[in-house]
Amino acid sequence: MKKAIIIGASSGIGRAVASLLVEKGWRVAVTARRTDALDELRVMYGADRVMTMAMDVTKAEATTTLDNLLGEFGAPDLFFYASGIGGQNRELDIEKELDIIRTNCEGMVRVVDHFVNYVRSSEEYNKKHKAHIAVITSVAGTRGIGTAAAYSASKAMQSEYITALSQLCHMEHIPAKFTDIRPGFVKTAILNPEKRYPMLISVERAAQHIYRALKRKRRVFIFDWRFKFVVAFWHLIPRFVWERLKVKN
Repeated sequence: MKKAIIIGASSGIGRAVASLLVEKGWRVAVTARRTDALDELRVMYGADRVMTMAMDVTKAEATTTLDNLLGEFGAPDLFFYASGIGGQNRELDIEKELDIIRTNCEGMVRVVDHFVNYVRSSEEYNKKHKAHIAVITSVAGTRGIGTAAAYSASKAMQSEYITALSQLCHMEHIPAKFTDIRPGFVKTAILNPEKRYPMLISVERAAQHIYRALKRKRRVFIFDWRFKFVVAFWHLIPRFVWERLKVKN
């Protein structure tokens, strides 16, 4: 039975992916700040299929929690990082901006780096059986977005950081491979429920897209397919033009 650790599974994409993996026959270990939603998954699928543990990725203790989880759960086939916060912040509320950076950047670096070092020293992985590390970033990381400065910048950082880690793993012969998952608009708590978003999809549909990408070991995955054209177009816009666009969403 394949095993996955999912960081940030109390809601949204993380929870949907956890549910789908269990339904596909996987055993999962799920973490989040709040364990009540995680306990619902364990009750729904059974303690033999779902292990839960509280973790706050913004705290230094997260690495100790991860060590405890790995000790009990064992080496996973998939390490899936879905923890993140975001939203618009036109007023540049400094605490909101810093909270986004702490969770999306500092939290990811803390937890993913710790797992990479676990893979480096573990005898469970080798050239034929590499650890698969997937991180939920966003198409928002393609260009800086004025209404969501910290969020778009944090997602750009995540994507580039994954690239750097992938290069490091090749250099250091660490048996790990990466998938950078860049969703468009997915119906999660990050979005404003009072607004309408183009090409919006459900978390269940998003999970299906992600599952197929993970099976194919995609290095970078943008979904749904329409956003591939959007991102390609964004890249073509000169910077001086981009900085004068009036972004609404």
